[in-house]
Amino acid sequence: MELPVYKGTQTIEENELYYELYQHPERRPTLILLHGFLSSTFCYRKLLPLLTQKYTVYLIDIPPFGQSGKSSKYAYSLTNIAKTILTFIDMHKLEKVILIGHSMGGQIGLNMCKQRPDLIEKMILLAGSGYLAAPSRWLKRASYVPFFSLFVKRYLEKSGIEKNLRLVVYDQSMIDDDMRDGYTAPFLQGKAIFKALGKMARDKEDDLTENDLHTIQTNCLLLWGRYDKVVPLSIGNRLHKDLPCSQLIILDDTGHLLPEEKPEEVFRHIDNFITFEG
Repeated sequence: MELPVYKGTQTIEENELYYELYQHPERRPTLILLHGFLSSTFCYRKLLPLLTQKYTVYLIDIPPFGQSGKSSKYAYSLTNIAKTILTFIDMHKLEKVILIGHSMGGQIGLNMCKQRPDLIEKMILLAGSGYLAAPSRWLKRASYVPFFSLFVKRYLEKSGIEKNLRLVVYDQSMIDDDMRDGYTAPFLQGKAIFKALGKMARDKEDDLTENDLHTIQTNCLLLWGRYDKVVPLSIGNRLHKDLPCSQLIILDDTGHLLPEEKPEEVFRHIDNFITFEG
């Protein structure tokens, strides 16, 4: 079934939030998909066709990534990004949405659950990050130095897309030119992204504490790759312990990039979690 797609931007706090809407013709639950750090909506390309068969889906590029704005006036803290997406939900008059967050998208999703639990029906963390401290004072001070954005650019160029992709997937034979091009594209748009990453280093705060997590009563599904080298399974176990209404499922032969590596299996677990009423 080919669904109508709307692609556009919403201006919030003097920054543009890029999104895509896949509206299911029937009254179905609404999913909001959030990607990870240095990524974009591209990471859901294999999972999206499965989800849109049964659900209405909003794909969002988290500022400053993908096609969202890279304003120097915007606060790129997790708390403020969460607030921005909550504002988007209110502007679109959505209620009881289901969040799916990969990696950093999970951090933002948990922030959203803490700020506005009334809007979030359920939360799915796909190797969601957690327990990270804010960047060091040295890095925050360094980010004010002229040409800091050039250092960020050179660091990312040195690490290289091939090295990063090999880090995030278990079966490295799946890496092809489509993946390389898709994950490189957001960083070929000019200097603005690197300047925004410098500001993100200044704005980033500590993650939610254990006490914060204990207060989140949202039903959470945690899906984790057994061989995740970026956000290891130990983080998933710890989140499962600290989130009172959570369940953890571990995927074998899987690394960090679950939506790319095991889209069918991920969809099956998500669908079961959403439709289960208990």
